[in-house]
Amino acid sequence: MSYQERRSLVNLISTILITLLYWSYMFQRYPQADPYSPEVFHFWGSFFLILIPVSIVARIVIYIIFEIVNVIATREEEAGITDERDKIIELKSNRNGLYLFMIGFVVAMASLVASQPPSTMFAILIVSGLATEVIGDISQFIYYRRGF
Repeated sequence: MSYQERRSLVNLISTILITLLYWSYMFQRYPQADPYSPEVFHFWGSFFLILIPVSIVARIVIYIIFEIVNVIATREEEAGITDERDKIIELKSNRNGLYLFMIGFVVAMASLVASQPPSTMFAILIVSGLATEVIGDISQFIYYRRGF
C-alpha cells in the first residue's frame, strides 16, 4: 500500500471518528425547547463553531502520530514532491465530494420548504459535510489504488 493510500485511509477513519465522537458529546447538550427557540439556534451555532477548531486540532495530532508511526513502520518518509497525477487525483476526489455536498445542501433547504424544523436542516448539513469528506477520501483511495 502506498503512502497516499495509507494517508487517505487515516483521513477517512479520523474524519468519521472525530465527527461521531463530537456529535455524541454535543447531543447530550441539546436543549429541550421549542424547535424555533433561540436556545436551539444557539446550540447549532455553537455546534458548528466548536466543531471546526476541534476537528483541526484533532487532525493535526492524528497526522503527527500517523507520520511518526509510518516512518517507524516503513522506514520511509513522505515524498515532498507532488506531481500532476497527485494533483489530478486530489481535484477529482474533491469534485466527487463537493457534488455530494451540493446535493446535501439542496436537500437541507428543501427540508425547510417542507416545513421541517431548522434542526433537520442543520442535521442534514452535518451529515452531508461528513459524507463529503468520506466520499472524497474514498475516491482518493480508489484513484490511487487504480493507479489513475
